[in-house]
Amino acid sequence: MYAIIEQGGKQYKVVQGDMLRIELTDAPADAQTIQLDKVLLVRDGDSIRIGEPYVKGAKVTARFQGTAEESVVKGPKLYPMYFRRRKNSRKKIGHRQKYQQVVIERIEA
Repeated sequence: MYAIIEQGGKQYKVVQGDMLRIELTDAPADAQTIQLDKVLLVRDGDSIRIGEPYVKGAKVTARFQGTAEESVVKGPKLYPMYFRRRKNSRKKIGHRQKYQQVVIERIEA
């Protein structure tokens, strides 16, 4: 069984036991689990349920690594650079995105 969920403007294909990094959520700092109810598709064997836009009654339960506050991890450091030719104008900016690491516990359809 797998599901395709939407979280933070991105879509993820998840299976029970998967570990993934999602955008930061507004869950309380001491939360242990999170309900992801924006399920776009659920497949269980030969049966497929496709949502319009979301599957009614379907939800995915994910567990934080520790608590919501402890599960925050940093992504790779990115260095976007602005450059204008023949102007002697350059600008280098650093950015490092924060994510929350979760483990998929249950897919309910």
